[in-house]
This record gives sequence, C-alpha cells and structure tokens, in this order.
Amino acid sequence: MGTIVVFGGRSEIGVATAQRLASGNRVVLAARRPDDLTAETAALEAAGATEVVTVAFDADDVAAHPALVQSLVADYGPLDVAVVAFGILGDAQRAETDVEHALQIAHTDYYAQISVITLLANAFRDRGAGTIIVFSSVAGVRVRRANYVYGSTKAGLDGFASGLADALQGTGVRVLLARPGFVIGNMTRELMESGTSPAPMSVTTDQVADAVVTAYRKGRGEVWIPGRLRPVFFVMRLLPRAIWRRLPR
Repeated sequence: MGTIVVFGGRSEIGVATAQRLASGNRVVLAARRPDDLTAETAALEAAGATEVVTVAFDADDVAAHPALVQSLVADYGPLDVAVVAFGILGDAQRAETDVEHALQIAHTDYYAQISVITLLANAFRDRGAGTIIVFSSVAGVRVRRANYVYGSTKAGLDGFASGLADALQGTGVRVLLARPGFVIGNMTRELMESGTSPAPMSVTTDQVADAVVTAYRKGRGEVWIPGRLRPVFFVMRLLPRAIWRRLPR
C-alpha cells in the first residue's frame, strides 16, 4: 500500500486526480477544514482507497508547513505521490488596484506553493523516490492583460517547478508539471456566472485528472491539457505585444 497526499483536499482537480490513483492506496487529504471532507472521503473510498485520512492544512500559514510535512512522513510515510492542488483565482479586476488582494493571490498561488513543494522535494530526496504533481496553467505561459496578477503567479510557479525538476534529476524524485487551459469547474463557476464564457479548448476537471494520471503512469515530466494547446502557445509567444494585449483572454 502506498500513500498519496493531496494538498488542497477540497480541490476538484486534486481529488479527481487522487481518485484515479486511489485503488489499493491510502489517501491523505490536507485542507483548512479537515472535518468537512465527507463527500471527498466518500468519493475516494468508492474509488478503492484502503484508507482516507484528513489533516489540517492552511496553505497561507507557511510557518506551519515544515511541521505538517514532517508529521505526514512520520505518520503515513513513505509518501509516494504528492498532489499540490491548492490555489485561488481571485478577482482579476480588483487585483489591478487592490494591493492587499493582489498580494493574497501571489501569496497563495506562488509563495505558499514554493514552501510546500520545497519541503516535499526535501522529504522525497531523502527517500530517493516519489512524485510531486504541480498544477501550473497556460495562463502562465504568456501572461495576459485580462488576468495578469493570477497569470504572473502561474508563470513563476511554472518556472520554479521546471527548475526544480532539473535539480532533482538523478535523485529518484520526479516533478510532473501540468499546464491545463481554462478549466470548467468550481473554481471558475463564479467567473462564468458573471458573464465570462469559457475560453477556446476549455477542459473539465475530469479531463485534467485523466491527462495528469496518464502522464504520471507514462513517467512524463509535463503535460499540456489538452495537448493541442502546446503548439498554439508556441505561436502565441511570437505574437507582437501590440496584438497580444488586445486579446480578450
């Protein structure tokens, strides 16, 4: 029996990914309200998890991260897969002028991610095995005017995870970097209800989870979801800024 840990135990994508890996394994859900994960626990048990454990995790409380990772290794280790799936979308328009809100997005989506991922990399490196699944986004491949605060955090996270993957070569530890397009789900529901239409080549949480788990089982280091976004963004990077800044999304 192995152990899979989901940081962001209420994340649709995180839980969906864990469901596809759950059979015969223990799953640990780390979330801010660990006693309020009944539906997520039931879904994982139905997927074949031998045990589902919930633990308290506040992504923004980075001072508590070292003790949490240490306790996870001590209580449920060795850890096999860590799914780092927490994050916030924030209000793009508000973040352009509200410094506190912009910093909140940056703290959760970048600063806190570095904390958790680095601690996991240290723990996995000590063991000489393990996979960290990191969720970037095509929003970070070339940052758009429409959501540049959120996009900039994804650009930073993408670079961090890519560099970490190179640094871990030869250690037995792997980073799987996922770059989905616009995801239709709980995180974007409010945005769509406000009148925003899904971007071209949007995907569902299940499509993201399927692609991530397929890439994991194939031993890949990165996955674009859907795959055809990769050549599209190769071209997008070449667009002059005068054109790029006028694109709606």
